[in-house]
Amino acid sequence: SASNNWIAFGVQGLAPYFFETEASFFIGESGDTGIRVEGEYELMLTQQWVLSPELEINLYGQNDVDAGISSGLSDIEAGLRLRYEYRREFAPYIGINWEKSYAGAGESDSQIVIGFHAWL
Repeated sequence: SASNNWIAFGVQGLAPYFFETEASFFIGESGDTGIRVEGEYELMLTQQWVLSPELEINLYGQNDVDAGISSGLSDIEAGLRLRYEYRREFAPYIGINWEKSYAGAGESDSQIVIGFHAWL
């Protein structure tokens, strides 16, 4: 259900060809299960311009209509961001995100995103 608490186990790392990857396994208090797989690649166009495609896939073991979750492939999110690295620690970006849900009516949505990538 929508108020289900989850425990997560995950791994994160660098796959061959420098793909940043993350895989998580979820177990809900009511016995629900889920898997999330994420991947990102950074393509250096120049020393400062970086193009980053991203993909996230969510799969679940059971249907949960209240939470908008369908069993099997539940949703996909794909994105593409272009950022300019003034410094490695601070980089503004612009991009587009596309989301597709396979629960219910199977809606999809796209957004333009603007922000900055920062780390310490």
